[in-house]
Amino acid sequence: MELYPLSDSLPLEPTVVTVGTFDGVHLGHQKIITRLLEIAKREGKKTCILTFFPHPRMVLKPDSNIQLLQTIEERKNELKQLGIDHVVILKFNEQFSELTAEEYIKQFLLDQLKMSYMIIGYDHKFGKNRGAGIEELKYWGKKLNFDVEEISAKDIDEVSVSSTKIRNHLLNGEVEKASAFLGHPYYINGIVVKGEGIGKDLGFPTANIEVTESYKLIPSMGVYAVRVVISETLYPGMLNIGFNPTFKDRSKSIEVNIFNFNRDIYGEPIKVLFVKWMRDELKFATVEDLTNQLKKDKESALKLL
Repeated sequence: MELYPLSDSLPLEPTVVTVGTFDGVHLGHQKIITRLLEIAKREGKKTCILTFFPHPRMVLKPDSNIQLLQTIEERKNELKQLGIDHVVILKFNEQFSELTAEEYIKQFLLDQLKMSYMIIGYDHKFGKNRGAGIEELKYWGKKLNFDVEEISAKDIDEVSVSSTKIRNHLLNGEVEKASAFLGHPYYINGIVVKGEGIGKDLGFPTANIEVTESYKLIPSMGVYAVRVVISETLYPGMLNIGFNPTFKDRSKSIEVNIFNFNRDIYGEPIKVLFVKWMRDELKFATVEDLTNQLKKDKESALKLL
């Protein structure tokens, strides 16, 4: 079983298990996790989530260019914050995708994860060509002595949320809708890098953010009201994603103006929580026009925040 270094050690005692990509750990995922915690408490067992990285579509459909709501470390941290005892991150590859349902259940779920109880969505598919589903799980449960609980279509559809829906909202700048489905503001983590200093010259100094994981989804271009976390302190701010078209030959950037903040933070980690999209990125005739618009943007952001 090939695990990522940031995975927990494998469990040594019987577990209640659920399996999935859990990208975003959204409200639909949280419903399954709540049930997982309830059953584990009732049974006196540890909870275990098996998730995968890379995302299966990255391996099986490399041309899909899928972008994810979370980096794998962000996903692990959120699952742990929800109270999961063991978060096991399996390195997904073509060899794993070729396992039969029986091999997957015996070699991974039972031998490695010590599964005695599984909670899974009604539409979960697994095994070679995703050929097995809930009925096969129930069959093997009776044969190999583990319990299976199905999360019904009604329970899942009641939440009416999916990672795909959230991605589409973010790509349209609809960060409020995405955050409602996630149960918290959508966020990015990055490192502050040196920019060209244009914002400082305009009276609106910005922190230029580098997001190192290329698969992390960045919302659509435009200006946003945001909250910024630096050294565990929360600040209001406004953020621009785009090319700064008022100035020529600029590459795409993510720049945040942090209100009432003047500390040098080059090289430091930064987290940005998206609150609301405010406007498209615009090309201004003069620098003065741009500066006047930035003043209006700050007023709008402060009202929103």
